[in-house]
Amino acid sequence: MKRGYLIALEGVDGTGKSTQCQLLAEYLESCGFPVVRLREPTTGVWGQKIRKILTEGRGEVTPEEELQYFINDRKEDVEQNIIPALEEDKIVLIDRYYYSTAAYQGALGFDPQKIVNDNESFAPRPDLLFIIQGSLDESFRRIEKGRDGFSSFEKRDYLEKVQKIFDTFDGNHIRRIDGDPPIKEVQRVLRQEVNGLLKIEEAS
Repeated sequence: MKRGYLIALEGVDGTGKSTQCQLLAEYLESCGFPVVRLREPTTGVWGQKIRKILTEGRGEVTPEEELQYFINDRKEDVEQNIIPALEEDKIVLIDRYYYSTAAYQGALGFDPQKIVNDNESFAPRPDLLFIIQGSLDESFRRIEKGRDGFSSFEKRDYLEKVQKIFDTFDGNHIRRIDGDPPIKEVQRVLRQEVNGLLKIEEAS
């Protein structure tokens, strides 16, 4: 590789993207590829502000301030993690990226495409973007089973708006994946797509 590859996994909460990201990282490492696995929001200063909103609610934080938190957090992630890894010919797997910001903040009234455009002014576009889709009933079941309580972003009417915005994104780098089947089946589909990108002859 002359440059690394950036693969992003997106989707509403509870679609299983974090699990799939971990499994995909393990698969690629088993194939001998150097992998850097990231997630947003990060654990940095701005990411911690966002995670506080997730657990405690927005409080007095305005939608404009919240959006700026995401932008600031991503700029740090791009400068400190994403770009350096790509320049070292590594594969970057990221659990949530700027399409999530566009969808979730778009559901608050911002222009999703403007958010995408603003982010692409400093953040590299993914070579492959998986939007993992599924029924909200299944997503909520997984959230309830996986942890205690729901974040401030995990409200049905809100996530319905988020999903509709995810449905509007297009591009030849985007693959929509059904996240409702069993984990192994979803992973098989993801690996097929990644195998094509990376010219891997066959999955192990």
